[in-house]
Amino acid sequence: MKMIINFKLLALVLLTCLAQTTLSFGQKSRFTDILYTGTYSTRGSKGIYVLQFDRKQGKLTELQTVSGGSNPSFVAVNPNRKFVYSINENRNGEVTSFQINPFNGFLTKINEQPSIGGPAHVSVDPKGRFVYVSNYGGGTLSIYPLKKDGSLGVASGIIRHDGSGPNAQRQKEPHTHSAVPSLNGKFVYVSDLGIDKIMIYQVKDGTLTPAESPYFKSTPGSGPRHFALHPSGKFAFSAEELTSTITSLRVDKSTGALTQMERVSMLPEGFTATSSAADIHVSPDGKFVYASNRGHDSLVIYAIDPATGKLTFVGHESTGGKVPRGFMMDSKGEYILAGNQNTDNIVVFKRDRSTGKLTRMGEQKVPAPVCIQQL
Repeated sequence: MKMIINFKLLALVLLTCLAQTTLSFGQKSRFTDILYTGTYSTRGSKGIYVLQFDRKQGKLTELQTVSGGSNPSFVAVNPNRKFVYSINENRNGEVTSFQINPFNGFLTKINEQPSIGGPAHVSVDPKGRFVYVSNYGGGTLSIYPLKKDGSLGVASGIIRHDGSGPNAQRQKEPHTHSAVPSLNGKFVYVSDLGIDKIMIYQVKDGTLTPAESPYFKSTPGSGPRHFALHPSGKFAFSAEELTSTITSLRVDKSTGALTQMERVSMLPEGFTATSSAADIHVSPDGKFVYASNRGHDSLVIYAIDPATGKLTFVGHESTGGKVPRGFMMDSKGEYILAGNQNTDNIVVFKRDRSTGKLTRMGEQKVPAPVCIQQL
């Protein structure tokens, strides 16, 4: 009888300690301080990196690495914060689903589906209904229904683009580079670098159909790559890879249509070396837009007029490494983390929310970082 009581007491103590530990860790990390970094499979990369972010000190700590297959470059978090999706950036790639441990943010693989092309980007419908995979190779967009357990269903739709652009090396055919849902999930904006168009699709009954205004025609040869919506939903900004420019757009919320307002350079005046645009994000307060330059290796900063969407140049900030393919702004707008693909580091910047300017704080070594997402 004594042994039984001792075992019960021991079990009670262990369960209490475990609950306190996981609750404490969950309160510290859940939803704000866990980051997921997709990488290229080179220079010792172990796949997807799960990182803890200490926002007081601006430091990153590696918690877990997950083998996400070959080149698990781009990742996306389900809005319910229970699942993560990643792509394998290869000629015949895959898209993979992972379950998030609610206490420590660790990932466990659920299933995967063929991407039906060479993927470059993955995104999730804001209502958690679908995953969109942009296939740069093949110029297609694949749509996957999501099940309740977070797993990916078989692709329910494949959209193929047609056309070409004036850049003989990069625009011989369509190259779907990203798909960004509208804030309410009613529309999807698909940037196609190969045909200089942002295709606009309406989401209805689980399918995508061309919107009333089916596309926005970018400047010939510009190569739209990534797309960022203003939190108001009134404006959007397109990072154009081939010309290192940002086109600012007015958004018609009822039809999804895009109308160009202005087009600005991402590079300093007089800069003549090779550089290309990569990622773009708008601050949570809607006051600034940031975009990354690969070559100049910087973030360009523009202030946004909240009434008109007009851009005013603020400055450039070195990313502290080479080829900043992707970067992240935290949900509070306090920090920016830039992933430098060719120098294997993520650099942490403190952000001044009144001026938009950045102050470097520290860095974390991660091989070939491509995309950083926050839980």
